[in-house]
Amino acid sequence: SECRWDGQFLLNCSFTRISTIPEDISQTAITADLSYNNIKTFVCSDGRNEEWMLKHLNLSNNLISELTLTTCTNLPILETLNLSGNAIHTLTLDMPTPAHGSKKYSIVDHLLPALKVLSVERNNLNTVPRGLGLLQSLQTVYMSSNAIQQIDPEDFQNCSQLKDIDLRNNKITKIHPDAFRDLNKLQVVLDLRENALTIPLPQILVSLNFFQLEVYLSKNAW
Repeated sequence: SECRWDGQFLLNCSFTRISTIPEDISQTAITADLSYNNIKTFVCSDGRNEEWMLKHLNLSNNLISELTLTTCTNLPILETLNLSGNAIHTLTLDMPTPAHGSKKYSIVDHLLPALKVLSVERNNLNTVPRGLGLLQSLQTVYMSSNAIQQIDPEDFQNCSQLKDIDLRNNKITKIHPDAFRDLNKLQVVLDLRENALTIPLPQILVSLNFFQLEVYLSKNAW
């Protein structure tokens, strides 16, 4: 391919018109830039047990529509994952398993244990991806410019390390009063600008730490 490799840490495949992930990515690569291509699918693990040393993976501005991260057991030190500017409508982080006729979400062990930043801006998400709490190191999540309509109490459950949530420019009309409860480290930004909120939010905001948190609410329907 036309990918450029510095021989040590950086793989740059951006703007190379590739449609699949190169199979010969060096396991020593720290950063892989695969942005602005024609990639439609991304599978973390292809059955091999080798672990990648990637810390930063950029898959932005491709053609990915569905993505499952439950197989990402071979990226133990990945810190940033950029999926912005795709066509993702389904992002799977947990695995539903039947339990007494209902859906029970099982824990996925070792799911991207070092991931701190997840960016899924400018996609086609209708809901917040289920299972964000499985990403135990997650500190920042960017979900602006999607089609998210409401925030449920389970959406950020167990996201104990979250500091920054960007939900700007969605279609949010409803936020459950307990949606951000127990996010004790949320101390940077909660961005809800450019949505469709019509009701006051005192129940939601009362539990947040206003001394450390910036909350943006402009350009809503009220």
